[in-house]
Amino acid sequence: MAPFRIGTAGWSIPAQHAAAFPAGGSHLARYGARLPVVEINSSFYRPHRPATYARWAATVPEEFRFAVKLPKEITHVLRLAGAEAPLARFLDEVALLGPKLGPLLLQLPPGLGFDAALIGDFLDLLRARFSGPLVCEPRHASWFDGAADALLAGRGIPRVAADPPPAPGAARPGGWPGLRYWRLHGSPRMYYSPYAAERLQRLAALLRDDPAEHWVIFDNTAEGAAWADALALLFLTR
Repeated sequence: MAPFRIGTAGWSIPAQHAAAFPAGGSHLARYGARLPVVEINSSFYRPHRPATYARWAATVPEEFRFAVKLPKEITHVLRLAGAEAPLARFLDEVALLGPKLGPLLLQLPPGLGFDAALIGDFLDLLRARFSGPLVCEPRHASWFDGAADALLAGRGIPRVAADPPPAPGAARPGGWPGLRYWRLHGSPRMYYSPYAAERLQRLAALLRDDPAEHWVIFDNTAEGAAWADALALLFLTR
């Protein structure tokens, strides 16, 4: 059975869920005792020193994994073009996670349509420096007509399944089928709404029936729903 890697976007444990995690230690150490993965989103906004990544890696169990979001300088400012220097800097930083580094998350701006030449050139640049898992989260409607999935699948890159979906087709995983990466932002109110028990049960059944490796990241963190949802889904998949 492929693993279910379930966690949240960030690890600062809200007060209302503190009792669900061990007492004592840093938020990350407490988080890592209950949940097996986390998504680092702060890397999108600012760089972190290599020593910071090394400290984070040393804080969690051996089997724990970090997903890390690529910087907005690369994706939203440069829009994937001429990104050699910031990409090299970012990869040097995250390398200090060592074997605990999981997928890199390439989230694209909503206005960036599918351009096979542009994305192909960027992925070639990235793959020349990084051979680990990479997932792509496009948000423009032109990415969901089949051509983009074929390009990603041919390069071994999954397409994120997002909720709420930014475009028709975005709610389903795409691209390379060997890994499924779900980003669940809360619905109907994005970043706030918890998921109903029935929704989590349906997702758990889907995960159990699919032999691929699954990452499920809850990003409905604004009022703390993500931590309860992640723990509930983890329980349902055992």
